[in-house]
Amino acid sequence: MKRLIATLAIAAALTGCGYNDFQRLDEQTKSAWSEVLNQYQRRADLVPNIVASVKGEAQFEQDTLTRVIEARAKATSIQVTPETLNNPEAFNKFQQAQGELSGALSRLMVVAERYPQLQANQGFRDLRVTLEGTENRITVARNRYIETVQQYNVLARSFPTNLTAKVFSYEPKPNFSVANEAQISVPPQVDFSRPAPAAKP
Repeated sequence: MKRLIATLAIAAALTGCGYNDFQRLDEQTKSAWSEVLNQYQRRADLVPNIVASVKGEAQFEQDTLTRVIEARAKATSIQVTPETLNNPEAFNKFQQAQGELSGALSRLMVVAERYPQLQANQGFRDLRVTLEGTENRITVARNRYIETVQQYNVLARSFPTNLTAKVFSYEPKPNFSVANEAQISVPPQVDFSRPAPAAKP
């Protein structure tokens, strides 16, 4: 009987100090992060088809295309593990690589506007629509992750649950930075002074 009472007392103490909330939010964070990764992978899988479609336009700017290929290679080469969520340096490295791919793809789509034949290609148009939908999914997934991490971090920093965080080594988790959000939202600079190539007969 005494053991049961002691067990119930410990359970009540852990509940009151936020232990269960840490477990719940930690699992929600992992789930939200998995969805972010799924959508980033979905985008990375689209890139080879986009590149193949653009390569059909012989006069397309090779520098723009090369940047997309290199950015995808960099983004997909980073090994993401469960520990990434608790490693600000690794998280920022991953975040930066994904931001570079976002910028490279954005520039490619703006440059593509200058090529009428490419815009008339149904396959390219379909890929563009799919990419736009994927970018929207990424935004939704990232927002969900940001909200979950904010809840976790508030719990880790607030009294008295911050005491529980110290006892169990629950460190605040890294989040998507405002600087990165601003960087990838800046539209690419494209020089429209160069005349667009004439459509082939």
